[in-house]
Amino acid sequence: MNKEQFESAKNKIIGIKRNRNGIGTLSEKTVHAILKNYYEPDEDYHEIPVNGYVADIYRDGNIIEIQTANFNKLRNKLDVFLNDYQVTVVYPMPYIKWLCWLDEETGYIGPKRKSPKKGNPYEAFYQLYKIKSYLTNPNIRIKIVMMNMEEIRLLNGWSKDKKKGSSRFDRIPTEIVEEIDLYSLEDYMQMVPIELAETFCSKDYAKAAHLSIGMAQTALNILTYTGTVKRIGKRGNEILYNINENV
Repeated sequence: MNKEQFESAKNKIIGIKRNRNGIGTLSEKTVHAILKNYYEPDEDYHEIPVNGYVADIYRDGNIIEIQTANFNKLRNKLDVFLNDYQVTVVYPMPYIKWLCWLDEETGYIGPKRKSPKKGNPYEAFYQLYKIKSYLTNPNIRIKIVMMNMEEIRLLNGWSKDKKKGSSRFDRIPTEIVEEIDLYSLEDYMQMVPIELAETFCSKDYAKAAHLSIGMAQTALNILTYTGTVKRIGKRGNEILYNINENV
């Protein structure tokens, strides 16, 4: 991680004055714009047409796509890009998050408060499942970026204080905490908690990774597909797994 380069990218984007309508159309774009300038400061390599699609970053035969959500929307691009180029998919996730609320009528943004929930990189499996069939392609790389963020939400919810059910307005990244690089199938071993016993089930994985059972099953589905773990049998209705030592 290059902290100086990240600060430069952040100041470049946040320092741009935007009117109210301009900000309203940005949605998730602040995170996207900062990371685009962090991973490639030279804007000449941004938004480059490649084989009928526009790559977020293209330089020297390498493509970087920054995806804040909805990985299913990447499929058409990956179908084309992976034939000829190395593609890095960057997925930013909040680690520590501060929430503040924007009153649309007055424009007032209230004081921020720290969310009690910390980000969990294992939750990336929810998005990775949407591009599961591409993960074994030798031309794809995944970069999970855990970031501290300020999240601005609109006071437009259904509860009395208008916070429950409210809409997210924007997220402002303040710091990169960790980058988890899944550049090869061997790298997926990072997504297996060290607390697991030699033989384990989805409940064990869920407990170690702090996930729901459903999300743990999704994670193990992908880790089986990448060859990181293997199914070795059943215990009652539970599927049993081992770490694949041959990876």
